[in-house]
Amino acid sequence: MNYIYTITGMTCGGCAAKVKSVFLKHPEVLSAEVSHQDGKAKVQAESNPDRKQLDKLLAEAGEYRITAVSEDSTSTKTNQTHASALPEQESASTWETYKPLVLIFLFVAGIAAIASFDAQTFSWHQWMRYFMAGFFIVFAFFKFLDLKGFARSYAMYDLLAKQWKGYGYVYPFLELGLGVLYLTAINLPATHVATIVIMGFSSIGVIRNMLSPNQVQCACLGTVFKLPLGNVTLVEDLLMVVMAGVMLIM
Repeated sequence: MNYIYTITGMTCGGCAAKVKSVFLKHPEVLSAEVSHQDGKAKVQAESNPDRKQLDKLLAEAGEYRITAVSEDSTSTKTNQTHASALPEQESASTWETYKPLVLIFLFVAGIAAIASFDAQTFSWHQWMRYFMAGFFIVFAFFKFLDLKGFARSYAMYDLLAKQWKGYGYVYPFLELGLGVLYLTAINLPATHVATIVIMGFSSIGVIRNMLSPNQVQCACLGTVFKLPLGNVTLVEDLLMVVMAGVMLIM
């Protein structure tokens, strides 16, 4: 759905940038265009964002207030028409959506492969350990860029974070800790078990949300990139579980 918000308090391009950042932090928002000249924000969201939550976030960013909200029915109809007429653009959009995640996997996998060569031999066990170290450290980094925003997004679908908001703040530290433990190879058996428990439990929340009609954004890369919560997220979590299990029994 597309929505148009009338916002007061914007006086320059910097204000528009702040307001846009606020909208993009909301887990339901997919994209936003903000203009300080006409005081409007055009927002695309999977469902109608909570007005009170947006007002609170805008107040924290500055003297900005939402005075009116309306549905952009024209844009919605146009988008639906073009979606059926241009399947190639949909494919390109899907690639653009997941490109950051794919590039991160390729970079981490490549660096892990280089680090796993020892005296002209290649160790798959070493590769998995370095890959998981890089995976956890990089993903924790993106979450730390906006810890509060991540915690808010993670609470939308993780079972424990829904009950205890603090878990969203703790989770990036758990990922960072696992990354450091894999990198240093300290007590690997315990690290493997911890990975299976943490990532396995996380995947349960992902599966439950995938079965629900109310879809939310994936928080795996924090609030930096907008990724839909779905099969890719589930594969990401289960991949860590499988790799930890393989190394535990090897």
